[in-house]
Amino acid sequence: MSIIEVLKVLVFGIVEGFTEWLPISSTGHMILLDDLIHLDVTDEFREVFMVVIQLGAILAVVLLYFKKLNPFVSMKSVRGRDLYGVWPVGNALAMKRHTVILWIKVVIACIPAAVVGIPLDDWMDAHLHNSYVVAAMLILYGILFIVVENRNYGQRPAVERTAQISYKLAFYIGLFQVLSLIPGTSRSGATILGAMILGCSRSAAAEFSFFLGIPVMFGASLIKLVKFGFGFTAGEVFILIFGMVVAFLVSVYSIKFLMSYIRRNDFKLFGYYRIVLGVIVLLYFGIKAIMAFMAAPEV
Repeated sequence: MSIIEVLKVLVFGIVEGFTEWLPISSTGHMILLDDLIHLDVTDEFREVFMVVIQLGAILAVVLLYFKKLNPFVSMKSVRGRDLYGVWPVGNALAMKRHTVILWIKVVIACIPAAVVGIPLDDWMDAHLHNSYVVAAMLILYGILFIVVENRNYGQRPAVERTAQISYKLAFYIGLFQVLSLIPGTSRSGATILGAMILGCSRSAAAEFSFFLGIPVMFGASLIKLVKFGFGFTAGEVFILIFGMVVAFLVSVYSIKFLMSYIRRNDFKLFGYYRIVLGVIVLLYFGIKAIMAFMAAPEV
C-alpha cells in the first residue's frame, strides 16, 4: 500500500471523527471527500469502510462516558457531584440502577430506526445515497436548526438533563432518528434537533444523541460486515483499523468541543454551515454532471 493511500485513510479518519458527532452530516462530508480523494479500493469495500470507520467514533463515546454508561463501574472513585445531578454520590446502587434505566431508554429510542432501517438498508443505498439527496438534506436541516433555535430563544427547556428524559420522550426522539436514514440528514443532527423540538436542552439533546449512536452505529457496521463476508485482504484490514483509530482520536476532541461549545452558544452556526456545505455539494456534483454530459460522445 502506497503512502498516498495511507494519507487518504488518515484524512478520512479525521473527517469522520470531526463530523460524526457534530450535527453537520458525516455522510455529506465523506461523499464529497471520496469524490475528491478517491480511495483505491473496490466499490464493495468502500461501502463497508464508510460505515465501519464509525466504530472508532463509538469507542470515543464509550471512553468519555464510561462511568455514566457502565452500571458495573465502582463508585468509590467518584468524588464531588454525581454523574447525573440527581442521586447522592454515596448511593452507588441508585446510580447503577439509573444507568440501567438510561440504557433501557436508549434501546427504546433505537427501536424505530431498527424496524425501518434494517429491511430498507439496500433500497436506501440504491436510491437515496447520492449527492443531490445529501445536498437537499444538508440545506433543509440547516434551515430547521436556525428556525428551532430562534423559536426556543429565551425559553427554558423542560428537560435540562439526560436523566430527565422519560421513556415516552426517548421513543419520540427515536422517531426523529428514523429521519437520519436519509443520507445527508445527519444522525446526530436529526436526534439533537428532534430532542430540542420536544423540549430538551442543547446539552441533554447532544448527550442522548451520543448514547443513541452506540447501538445504531454498531448495528450498521455489523450489517455491512456480514454482507461483505469478512473476507478482507491484509491491506483492507489495515485501512479499517487505521481509519477507526484516527476517527477515535479525533472524535474524543470533537465530542469535548461540542459539549463545551453549546454551553455558551446555540446550534445556529452549524445550521449556516450545513446550508453552505449543501450548496457546495449541489454545485460541485451538478457542474461535474454537466461537464460529463457535454464531454460524452454523440450517439
